[in-house]
Amino acid sequence: MFKFVTWVLLIGGAFIFNLLGLMNLVPKFISIPFLFLTFFLFFYFILQRNSFKRFK
Repeated sequence: MFKFVTWVLLIGGAFIFNLLGLMNLVPKFISIPFLFLTFFLFFYFILQRNSFKRFK
């Protein structure tokens, strides 16, 4: 649960950072990839956790 809350806060911060980029307060070429990277890593970790691991 703690990891999920951390990811939600990280995505929220990236979204606010992206809004600052859209207002031209922060360069867009920094804010847009940061938002994409946080979404990508969030979905990667969520889907990786539920994947099948082979028997050892």
